Parts: sequence; structure tokens; C-alpha cells
Amino acid sequence: MGVKFKSRSSKDGYRGRTAAEVRRVSKYHTHSIPLDMEDIERDYDKPIVEACIAAKTSLIVRVGMLELGAGTGSFRVREMMHRIAYPMGVHVRADVNLTDIEATCTDGVSRITEVVDLPTTGVNTERIWLLEHFADWLSVKCGQAGTYHAMTVVSRELVDNLDEPNVYAAARKAVKEVLAQDQDAAEALKDAVATVVHNEDEISQNRIDAAAMDTRTAAGLGTVGSTPRSEAMPTTTASDGSEDSRSASVSVADAVENSDSSAAGSAATESSATSRGRDSAAGRPASSDKPASPKPQARGGITVRQAHERLDLIERRKPLYSPLFSGFASAVACAAFVFLLGGGPYDMAGAFVGAGIGQWVRRQMLGRRINQFFATGVAVIIAALACVGTLRLVGIFDPVALKHDTAYIGAILFVIPGFPLVTGGLDIAKLDFPSGVQRITYAFSIILVATLGGWAVARMVMLNPQGFEPMNLSPWLMAGLRMIAAFCGVWGFSVLFNSPQRMALVAAVIGALTDTMRLEMQDLLHVPPEMAAFLGAFLAGMLATVWRSSVRHGLLPPHLGYPRISLTVPSIVIMVPGLYMYRAMFYLGQFNTLNALDWAFRAFMVIICLPIGLVTARVLTDRSWRYDV
Repeated sequence: MGVKFKSRSSKDGYRGRTAAEVRRVSKYHTHSIPLDMEDIERDYDKPIVEACIAAKTSLIVRVGMLELGAGTGSFRVREMMHRIAYPMGVHVRADVNLTDIEATCTDGVSRITEVVDLPTTGVNTERIWLLEHFADWLSVKCGQAGTYHAMTVVSRELVDNLDEPNVYAAARKAVKEVLAQDQDAAEALKDAVATVVHNEDEISQNRIDAAAMDTRTAAGLGTVGSTPRSEAMPTTTASDGSEDSRSASVSVADAVENSDSSAAGSAATESSATSRGRDSAAGRPASSDKPASPKPQARGGITVRQAHERLDLIERRKPLYSPLFSGFASAVACAAFVFLLGGGPYDMAGAFVGAGIGQWVRRQMLGRRINQFFATGVAVIIAALACVGTLRLVGIFDPVALKHDTAYIGAILFVIPGFPLVTGGLDIAKLDFPSGVQRITYAFSIILVATLGGWAVARMVMLNPQGFEPMNLSPWLMAGLRMIAAFCGVWGFSVLFNSPQRMALVAAVIGALTDTMRLEMQDLLHVPPEMAAFLGAFLAGMLATVWRSSVRHGLLPPHLGYPRISLTVPSIVIMVPGLYMYRAMFYLGQFNTLNALDWAFRAFMVIICLPIGLVTARVLTDRSWRYDV
């Protein structure tokens, strides 16, 4: 597979290179620009801000490539590339599609255009999160303020220790140390203020009044609201009193100033003063203010090599979960999904076994770089057969299990492409139609392959899915069980998206609340499924925004500041009407076009309402979404 990157300024980069050298470079960067090209290699060990435009562009475009490969939308890819380019003094203009990026970068002197494409696409929420920290880390290293966390120590500890097995524990420990130092500073301030107040109590009231008037006069504030100086008061007495009072005032001012430097970080704002307060609390150099335009510092900072080494660790980072654990998470998610759709214990058991085996097979095939569509079709067929086989085996002891034909649909719901469906809708909302249409087309292609596989199994073993039988549980019990099932389902899908456990648990809490509300509105208030899906997605977007804002304002620990997309998409994937889509394909295979169109349009209406709900939440809470700029 040849290199797909093209550079206008580096077109002679392969001159003098042997085939072995090219293969060695292409081992991990098959679709990216080789890092041993002359214009990059020349500045590889220079500080980033002093490197040439080609070296800077290699970082910018590589970050965009990693972000795109993690499954996020094009609007986030462009935003990330801008955040990487700004501290290096580079302007970037990028066109982003499903698997390719064309970016033009300029530093005001030179201009370069790079093109990169990916061999495939996928979802990796951990990588999305780590790249957010990398952007913050790079900004601080280049002398600018952080843009993601108010406490830059979080990003620094994560990125600097990516090669450590317990990197997340190290970051949490660093945050606790900084918070402890802030608490010690607050206690010192309290003691200083108490001492000053005690000393002021020993000064006579006349001296305080005279000192206050002298202080206001010296500051040009006049005597409004102050007590006139007594004529009988000796001048020396007033002078002595003012000196004591001024000394006390200076002590208070110094204490308050030191407190502001420490409290600025605790307030979790995004200003550069916040970053300086955090860095000084941690005993580290403070960063400079963020300028109005990209003006990098002239000296110091990290080199191009060091930045690429950090990106190497992010790119080559192994999945958090083994194929076996991923299969277990898929089994839990699909079993919970079936319950939310109305299935009973037998349906859940069949879906559990089928989804677990199917996801394990899928992970094994994708790990060997098997074509994604082929891997999806094989995994779906194996999952459906495993589910049917399990129910047939149980039917030997209990014939009732043989009647649960619809369970096989639940067993193949783990292949639902919820991420590209939602991000495609978000891209269209940002007027990025090429990327949005491509993502939605890709998602429907995956759905087509999966539904065809399920239909093939149904035809082979003569299944006739007619839906799930009602369980007739009390409303309160059903609501409680739905909340538990939604929590487990969202957790399972988050694991499939490679989310760290804390991120998966936060998304699971959001999903438990929103999906339970959606189903209860349908049952109790008779809200149409489409409107319920919109309201559920809207609530998920608002809850994710509240979580993110709470972290920014210091109400939650800063290491829990996850990207919104890593919380919202897993929490609403469980709302995707997979049952509708599979039943539409089943009826289409029987040439029952009326029922097929009926279920297809039901699914379509719910699907388009999900991203609309997220977009509405972002428009109301995010200025960059509210205005066209």
C-alpha cells in the first residue's frame, strides 16, 4: 500500500531513499507523510515554534488524522487542528470527509497543502479524550494558555505518562496534590487575615479613621464616606496610626493577591490567569497570556520529535479491553437492549449469548484488519445462529423458549453504527454536507449488511419474528428495571467504543436517566416515539453540558472533564430503533413492501430526531453552534 500523502513543498522527499527505508517509515504511517522527508527531518529536533511550516504541518495534520480515525465528526476534527495550529503560529484551512483530510497551512511566510486518507474508520472515545489533553499539553509547552482544562496539570500528567500502565491513576494523584496545595494556601490566607484583624483591633478608632482618610486621599478617592480628621489630634499620632494601618492594609492586600493566584485555578475558568494560578500552585513555571493572534514564543518549548513521540503513544495505544471482555460488554448491552424493547428472560438470554459470541468474533476479525463490511456480516450471522441455537437448546427443557423468534434481532444489535449516524447528523447541522452525507451513507451501509445477514439467518432456520410478548409488570417496577437496563446497556456500548471505565459510568448514568424518561413518556403520556427520542437526546445533551460545565467551574474533579461527544453518543445509541430496521429488512426479504416501508419510515423518523435533539442542546448552550461564524 503506497503513501497517499502529497506535499507541494516536499515533492522530492523520496530522492535518495531506499525501498527498505520507505517501508520502515510506512509501517505505522502508511497513509501519512513520511517523517524522514528532508524538510521535516531538517527541523525534527528544533523547538516547534522555530520549525519550518512542513514540520508544523506534519503535527497538525497527524492530529487531525488521529481524531478522524477515532470516529468523531468533521467539525471536531477541524476544531482540533485549529487548536494545534494556534500555539505554533499557523493558520489552517481543512476539508474533512469520512476518511480523508486536505489541509492548507500557512505561517504568514510559507504555505503548504497536505492530503491524507485513512484505510478504514472506527470509534475510539479514549483517543478523542487523549487528543484533547494533547492539544492542551502542546499549547502550554508552546507558551500559551490551556484551552481544555483549567488545571493544566491534568493534561501534562496524562500526556507525559502515556507509556505508563496506570496513567489515569497518576493524573488523579497529581490533581489531588494540587488541590491539597490550594487548600493549604487558603488556610494560610485565613490565618493571615485573622492576624491582621486582631492587630487592627488594638489600634484606636481615631487612628483608624485618620489612616482611612489618608489612604483615600493618596488614592485620589476623596473623603466621601470617611470620618473627618480631628483638629486636636497630634500630627505624629495620625502619622503613626496611618503607618500601622497601611502596613495592615498591605498585609491584607498581599494575602488576598496570593489567594487570588491560588483561587483562580480552583474556579476552573479558561483564562490564562487560571493556568498561571494552577502552575504556581504546583510549583511549575507559569504560562503567558493568550494573544489576540497566533504569535509563538521565540525560544524554548518542546521539539517536533518530542511531540511526534507523544502522538506515537496515542496512535499505538492498545484497546483498553480484551476481545473477551468486549464480548461480555456486548452481551450485557444487547440483553439490556432487548429488555428495553419489551423482551423477557428468554429473549435476554438468547441475545446475551449471541451478542457475546458475535462481538468476540468481530473483534478478532477487525484485529486482523479484515474488511469491515465482511467482518460485520460474518459476526451478525454467527450471533444470530448462536442466539437461535441457545433458545433451541433451552427449548428441549422448556418448549416456551421456542416461541421467542424475535430474540435473534436483539443478538445482532451490537453492530448498530450509532456513532456515524449521530455525528453525520451533527456535521449536516454545521453545514458540512459532504462529510455528513458520507457518514450517514456509511452507517446505512453497515445497517444494510447487518440486516441482510439477519434476514439470511431467518430464512435459513425459518424464523418468523412477530415482536416481544408484554410482561405486564407494574409501572413503578417497570420504570426501575428500565433504569437498570438502560444503565447496563449504555455502559456496554461505551466499552465497545473503548471508553475508560469512569467515562463509561458517567455516560451510563446519563443514558439511564434519558432513556427511562423516553420510554415512560411513551407509555404514560402516549408521546409519539419520534418526539420522545428528540426529548431524550435533548436531555442527554443538556446533562452532558452540565457535567462539562461543572468540571470547568470546579464543582467536579478536573480529571472527569470528558468530551461531550464521548458522553452523549453512547447514551443515546440505545435509543436507535434497531428493531424497526431489522423488521423492515425482514419484510422486504418477504417482498411485503407495505410493512417494510412502514417499519423503515418509523426507523427513519426516530433516527433523524436523535441528532436534532443533540443539536438543539448544543445551540442553546454553545455560542459556536448558536452563530454562523
